[in-house]
Amino acid sequence: MSERAAPLYCPYCGDEDLRPADEDRAWLCGACRRVFSVNFLGIRLPEGAK
Repeated sequence: MSERAAPLYCPYCGDEDLRPADEDRAWLCGACRRVFSVNFLGIRLPEGAK
């Protein structure tokens, strides 16, 4: 299992009270009680860049 980076704030309310949720790779916001996950898709270079 790889280490995961923790989000710094909730994307919905902006609060910083975040804890790992029961679901895989999910986070629970203590302020708004939303459960969310963050997914990194990759890096895309602009067209024509070398």
